Amino acid sequence: MCELLGMSANVPTDICFSFRGLMRRGGQTGPHRDGWGIAFYEGKGCRTFHDPAPSCESEIARLVSSYSIKSCTVISHIRRANRGRVGLENTHPFTRELWGRMWTFAHNGQLKGIKQRTLTFYAPVGSTDSEHAFCWLLDQIRMHYPEPPKSPAALMRLVRDIAADLGKLGVFNMLLSDGRYLWCHCATNLAWLTRKAPFGPATLIDDDMSVDFAKETTPNDVVTVVATRPLTRDENWTVMKAGEMAVFRGGLLLK
Repeated sequence: MCELLGMSANVPTDICFSFRGLMRRGGQTGPHRDGWGIAFYEGKGCRTFHDPAPSCESEIARLVSSYSIKSCTVISHIRRANRGRVGLENTHPFTRELWGRMWTFAHNGQLKGIKQRTLTFYAPVGSTDSEHAFCWLLDQIRMHYPEPPKSPAALMRLVRDIAADLGKLGVFNMLLSDGRYLWCHCATNLAWLTRKAPFGPATLIDDDMSVDFAKETTPNDVVTVVATRPLTRDENWTVMKAGEMAVFRGGLLLK
C-alpha cells in the first residue's frame, strides 16, 4: 500500500515539517520505496515534483523538505508498487485540466476491474489502476457538468457519489483537489488534524524533529494536515471511518 499526505490552509504555508516525516516512510521507516511525488498549488497554477527513487534517498525530496514552498493546498504520495512498473509515469499525484483549473489526485489501494470502465475525455499516461480511476473520475464530473456548476454543494455531492462508487471496486483512499477544495475519501486508513490558535509544539513520529508552531504562525492561521497515518505523536488526530469523506477549504472542514 502507498501513503498519502495533504494540506489545506487559509494562508500560504509550507509543508516541510510534515513532508519530512512522510519521506522517511518512503524506504526508511516504511516500505514505500517505489517513487514519490508532491503538488503545490499557487493560484491557478500547480508546481509538481516527481521521482521514481525512494523518497528517503531522493535529493529532490531533500530539497522539498528543506525549501519553504508556500501553498494553501498540497497533495503528496509515496508509492509501494502493486499495479504498474516502477517509473516516473506511474508516480502520484496525477494532474489533469478541467474547467481551466488543474486537478490533482493521489490514491492508496487497488481497484479491481477499473480498467474495464470506458474513458471518454481523459487517458492515462502510465499503467496504474490509480491513474485510470482518476481519468474516469474526471470524465464523470465533466459529463455531469460540462461547465462549472453554480452550486458548490452539487459538486461536493457528485464527488462523494463517484468516490463511493469507486470504493465498491476495492480499497479507495483518495486525495483530490482543484486548488480550492481538498477532498479526502477514506476506505481503510486516513486521518487529519487542524492546527489553529492557540498553537503548540509537535514532534514527528518518524524523525527526531519538533516544531513549536506558536513561533511559526499568526493567531489567524488555520492549517489542516491529512495523512494515511498520523505523523506526530503529541497531537490529537481525527481517524476517519471507512467510507467517510471529508472536504476542506482554507483549512476548514466543510459541513
